[in-house]
Amino acid sequence: MSVVVADDHPLFREGLGRLVADTAGLALVGEASSGAEAVALCVELRPHVVVMDLRMPGEMDGVEATRRIVDAGTAGAILVLTMVEDDAAVFAAMRAGARGYALKGAAGADIVESIRVVAAGKAVFGAPIAARLSQLFARPRPSAADHRAFPQLSAREAEVLELMAGGATNAAIAAGLFLSEKTVRNIVSTILAKLRLATRAEAIARARDAGLGASRAEG
Repeated sequence: MSVVVADDHPLFREGLGRLVADTAGLALVGEASSGAEAVALCVELRPHVVVMDLRMPGEMDGVEATRRIVDAGTAGAILVLTMVEDDAAVFAAMRAGARGYALKGAAGADIVESIRVVAAGKAVFGAPIAARLSQLFARPRPSAADHRAFPQLSAREAEVLELMAGGATNAAIAAGLFLSEKTVRNIVSTILAKLRLATRAEAIARARDAGLGASRAEG
């Protein structure tokens, strides 16, 4: 499993890199000291997992780097690192597409386990983030109005479309609905086909025009 480590602190980055390199089944393929470097490395290396520091200096922090990597599809999964359990920053990263987070002070074995978990398509987050996700999924069932707007969609497809319109990524939708990320991707593809749209952005725009996801997008 190939791993890229992104952190602006050389000592921590080198230590984490050694941990990855010394762990059976993991391979350290690159290190980045900034968000921009992480984005560029992922284009070149396409790793299975990026371990991304949230707080990096410069124009591109860990959240923005995560968003760009996820949008480009150049890494399998992103695990963000934070010094403290800052639920607002971590939630922003989750919305950007990260699959979970680990505290920098966690034991090496715990960080390795988190890498394996996100690589398997599962989410890793604690109670504060779970609470924020529960707010995002406060209305899990689409309303009758949702079905009137898009009668060609099944209940599950309408549910996913509304969550997309509210700003949820595939990873967040998968975690909130207890589905695999692959299943969510398949549902999104079906939505695009049924609505005769080419991109996720077009589907989100169409859904918001119909009034879906408004309360979540504003929250």
